[in-house]
Amino acid sequence: MSAYVAPLKDIRFVLNELAGLAQIAKFPGYEEATPDTTDAILEEASKFASEVLDPLNYSGDQEGSKWDQGAVTTPKGFKDAYRRYVEGGWGALPVAAEWGGQGLPRLVATPVEEMWCSANMSFSLCPMLTQGALHALELRGSAELQKTFLPKMASGEWTGTMNLTEPQAGSDLALLRTRAEPKGDHYLISGQKIFITFGEHDYTENIVHLVLARTPDAPEGVKGISLFVVPKYLVHADGSLGARNGAKCVSIEHKLGIHASPTAVMAFEEAIGYLVGEENRGLEYMFIMMNAARFAVGLEGVAIAERAFQRALAYAKDRVQGRDLAAGGKAVPIIRHPDVRRMLMLMKSQAEAMRALAYVTAAALDTAQRHPDRGVRQQTQALVDLLVPVVKGWCTETGIEVASLGVQVHGGMGFIEETGAAQHYRDARITTIYEGTTGIQANDLVGRKIAREGGATAKALLEELRTFDGELAKSASADIQALRAALAKGVKAVAESVDFILAHAGKDPRVAFAGAVPFLKMMGIVCGGWQMARAALVAERKLAAQEGDASFCSAKIATARFFGDHVLSQAAGLRDAVVNGSGAVMALSEEQFLAA
Repeated sequence: MSAYVAPLKDIRFVLNELAGLAQIAKFPGYEEATPDTTDAILEEASKFASEVLDPLNYSGDQEGSKWDQGAVTTPKGFKDAYRRYVEGGWGALPVAAEWGGQGLPRLVATPVEEMWCSANMSFSLCPMLTQGALHALELRGSAELQKTFLPKMASGEWTGTMNLTEPQAGSDLALLRTRAEPKGDHYLISGQKIFITFGEHDYTENIVHLVLARTPDAPEGVKGISLFVVPKYLVHADGSLGARNGAKCVSIEHKLGIHASPTAVMAFEEAIGYLVGEENRGLEYMFIMMNAARFAVGLEGVAIAERAFQRALAYAKDRVQGRDLAAGGKAVPIIRHPDVRRMLMLMKSQAEAMRALAYVTAAALDTAQRHPDRGVRQQTQALVDLLVPVVKGWCTETGIEVASLGVQVHGGMGFIEETGAAQHYRDARITTIYEGTTGIQANDLVGRKIAREGGATAKALLEELRTFDGELAKSASADIQALRAALAKGVKAVAESVDFILAHAGKDPRVAFAGAVPFLKMMGIVCGGWQMARAALVAERKLAAQEGDASFCSAKIATARFFGDHVLSQAAGLRDAVVNGSGAVMALSEEQFLAA
């Protein structure tokens, strides 16, 4: 079974040439993100991923986490791996120095998270959720809550969760029933939460739950939701742990994938909780955590795609079967067959396009937070808001497609668990559901990010892409000119779809929203193609100047060309689904779905 090797060449290329790490490092508070520091972090993270996390991925999947009388035991080796994670200070990378963190940009933390998820998705979920909970408290928690919980969460000594949905609610948080009764300086939380990732485990002695609940006088619907901190163990004023709180794990789910990650059913029985911010603003606060989690889940799509590609590539080089179509003769490794090459190129090109788009979005997150010009911060935040559902939705859907291709490259052996290809496919399947399904992301993109603002940010992005066409026009490369033509068609498809959405969203939302998911996929493909075209220009320039790795640069151009021919070419069909396909979506009555 092939081992994971972090794609450091591509990671560095994207960080420096596309995401602009040098510019991000100039922002106030990010001065520590020097090239030497970043390189050292990437090297050490790569070692941790390959030497500590990757060896546990398959065994952890086979063993799974176990529940017994409220306690959860993670698979062999996972607790020790987490101890090494804490000792390495990895949880502190993007956390403010005030809480014991290193205060590094989101852009530096992003490739680290990608590596760990590629090596072991189940393990990576716990740190991911802790970071989200920490960020929510950092922005909206009281000074007392921050002092009590943030330093331990930043160090990794305590972990964090978010408790949103309930059995009857699903994604409709307006249906939440968990109650919060005020009592002195705290509240008593009672109710049940489901699908709580790492809601119980054996990594740390305390777990900090962020819980959505309703106070007695709260209005109905989402306007009546408040957010509370509910620790597994209460914390004394001196920071030591006190009595066990009334937050218990009553079971863990039996799942399709991510078996080493315990997904808990949590019961709160008059558990002591502390209000975060103001009453009835809980959903607003939780969206801070949720948006960070949505970006992180999108990155999981990138990570799984990279891992599935590496495993398929290793198998294709090793598996001898069939004769060379051109030369004939003896059997050859299957990587020499055109259709296997096609699948591998689909995997490689889409993984690289997704990585580039995710890292550029991470840089935009840093810019929106730290750029000295308020106008630039606001403008960039609007772009972030537009891109996050695209990163989340497109990268996860594509991650599943790439993982499925990985199984196909293996042939029958891909369906056998021992090769490891099936695990990536199973693990990837949750990513399009986590933090809001692809449909929810697409509805958010169409409704809140385009229709509500009259398409202003989308149109500004399209104008940037049209301007970029002028840069592509200067290239003498036939590959880049072919990519340019494909990208221009994609930009036209997006523009026509945006106009269609704006024309219909106010009159009949069903018409606009029927094509929301195809529109999101089109946005991902075109934005990914934009980044691949940028990468191809950089590679062309480096080749002309005889800089860097010539083999890497020529491969980047060829991979970008493939993306244009095989992936960007899908944009026109997706445009037709958006503009022409809405009527057929709603055409059948409910009874007509069955022809019995």
